[in-house]
Amino acid sequence: MGALLALASSVTWGVADFMGGLAARRAGPVQVLAVSYPAGAIVLTFFALFIIPGEFSTGVVIWGGAAGCIGALAIGLLYLALSRGPMGIVSPITAVMAGAVPVFVGLVRGESLSALAIFGIFCAGVAVVLVSRETGEQAKVTMPTIGLAIASGVAIGFYLTALGSAPADSGVWTATFGRWVSTVILLAVLLIFARPFVRQGFPWVLVISSGILDALANGVFQLASQRGQLSIVAVTGSLYPVATVILAWVLLKERLNKIQLVGVGLALFAAATLSFSP
Repeated sequence: MGALLALASSVTWGVADFMGGLAARRAGPVQVLAVSYPAGAIVLTFFALFIIPGEFSTGVVIWGGAAGCIGALAIGLLYLALSRGPMGIVSPITAVMAGAVPVFVGLVRGESLSALAIFGIFCAGVAVVLVSRETGEQAKVTMPTIGLAIASGVAIGFYLTALGSAPADSGVWTATFGRWVSTVILLAVLLIFARPFVRQGFPWVLVISSGILDALANGVFQLASQRGQLSIVAVTGSLYPVATVILAWVLLKERLNKIQLVGVGLALFAAATLSFSP
């Protein structure tokens, strides 16, 4: 059940990233974040209060606060990396690192993985790299950009770890509290450094939908971590680039090369493997 919920969160994250990417092309990432994060926080709060009730405890404040601070740092590093290097290289680096950190933490905590789970984790990592691979000429990627991508992935990994460490009876409160902490931090930074907000032609539907889906994905991932091993649900959740690539293929008519098609198939295989692994 945990792996299936994690798969649902990865698909939701992928859709949110696709919509957010389209919106950022029109309005820029700074203005997109200023609207999408509060929108997601409001909807996630509604779910925490009325749909998926849980206990709001000290553990929620501790882990939610940690997740919120780390999440704000992670999204900042991610956008910085994406602004300096091609998405086809930055995305797989961040996704693989985001999955690797919780696996390491889970093993340190004493989680044991079956041979099937280890094989599924390996396939998932390879799938993310393949599905994000682009052919043709690519911009040169500098070591600082690769370093930013690695740092972003590590931060996302610790963010997922914080969500996965939430009290089992907290529902989605940890994700909710963390989203509000991230929102406050990002808005403070954006108000200091951002340019004046331009309303004309702003893609409101895309931005708000992206924020809501991203927030819900965080909540679903928290539920997944309460029902499965952190190492397995984190890797399954890191398959989000697959959904983004498929949507770009279907809706934007972006062609998938043979390597990407192999990656999509391998990702589906990895998801099935992890879902049925003991």
